Amino acid sequence: MKQKITLVLATRNPGKVRELAAMLEGFPVDIRNLSDFGPIPEIDEDGDTFDANAYKKASLTARYLGFATMADDSGLAVEALDGAPGVHSARYAGEGATDATNNEKLLAAMRGVENRKAAFHCVISIAVPTGQALTYEGLCQGEILDAPRGEKGFGYDPLFFCPELGKTFGEADLAEKAAVSHRGRALKEVRAEFEKILIWLEQNLPRFQRFACVRSEET
Repeated sequence: MKQKITLVLATRNPGKVRELAAMLEGFPVDIRNLSDFGPIPEIDEDGDTFDANAYKKASLTARYLGFATMADDSGLAVEALDGAPGVHSARYAGEGATDATNNEKLLAAMRGVENRKAAFHCVISIAVPTGQALTYEGLCQGEILDAPRGEKGFGYDPLFFCPELGKTFGEADLAEKAAVSHRGRALKEVRAEFEKILIWLEQNLPRFQRFACVRSEET
């Protein structure tokens, strides 16, 4: 039986852990998450791009723990706002921002703006302790409404109208959203490539040589 490769998901979110475990079912991989380990240094997501933040989380966690690590970063980019809120999506209205305050700030910024084009982005990085990494991306394009619709989802979902669904993410159920969402698409890319990813991990993970323990004879 082929030995499983340990893959750490750089999150303590049980929902993300279940999602990944289900997606990779049947592959020789042992899914772990940060809750399976002791404390590690906090990683400051200070990158200018989703790619930079995802890589930083994946590579530093892999270095701290010694295992291959997967991390993601995602957010909303609005064309008329030069890509804002972007990497600051979760804290658009400042530190301690809530979904409600972020949405309020976005609506205020978009008041009277004709160009409502926007896109959700997700970047997934899979890194090994030596720093090498693979990157996968997902994108979902849509428009920002002038008022929220729907009470499902989270974040900017009630303001984001998805033409493929004909409704906002806030009106869509989990299955509908997962089929077209930025994160769902990035994860589908990972699954489609996972056989190749496993080969890459085997080639790039550190190998530890085993030595037999020999007891010295007393003379």
